[in-house]
Amino acid sequence: MSDTEITGDSRMIETNQPDIHEKLVDIIHKHIEHPSRKPIQAHTQQAFDEINAIVLAFSGEVILDSCCGVGQSTRLLAKQNPDALVIGVDKSAHRINRNVDEVQHDDGQGRVENYHLIRADLNDFYRLVVTANWQISQHYILYPNPWPKAKHVQRRWHGSAVFPQIIAVGEEIILRSNWRLYLEEFQLAASIFSLQGDISAINDAEPLTPFEAKYQASGQQCWQLRIFK
Repeated sequence: MSDTEITGDSRMIETNQPDIHEKLVDIIHKHIEHPSRKPIQAHTQQAFDEINAIVLAFSGEVILDSCCGVGQSTRLLAKQNPDALVIGVDKSAHRINRNVDEVQHDDGQGRVENYHLIRADLNDFYRLVVTANWQISQHYILYPNPWPKAKHVQRRWHGSAVFPQIIAVGEEIILRSNWRLYLEEFQLAASIFSLQGDISAINDAEPLTPFEAKYQASGQQCWQLRIFK
């Protein structure tokens, strides 16, 4: 189970939006026609340059774990894929510094070492990844902030200016949420780029993130969208 304490008091998503946002398709086309030209933040550029050197020197499979939080998912993905280089990215230094891999693990095999945690703004990091043409095999986005109010649709990843870059990263994109509508919107957004995906219910014996553990302990159904290219 999770390395963090699991409680069953997680609240259900509350939203004033009963269906896919009526303006989502128009928003996505706007972002396609007018790509973001916002300057890259210095701390993200520096973090990218450091990890890019590691990626360029690595000859195996690369997995990206976006919005990795405290890094539990990054560590578990690295454990499950011992020959891969797994990169977790989160904007919060506080969360990164709370990396759950501070002690020996219960498998008795010692520390998992084939991963890196990066503090960076993903709105900038994604653009740098696309420009550098990283060859990502799997791109995970696990339990992003749902921004469930309809007026906040452009704060969701599929409504953001960087979505054309997000959808370009990874041979396979794996998105998880306890709000199925978020996945349905992402699925629709991906279809604009001629990409298809399947949504399925999940109930992993070993949750990938502390959020997933909390949602399951609260009796909430978690969902996964897989997009293949």
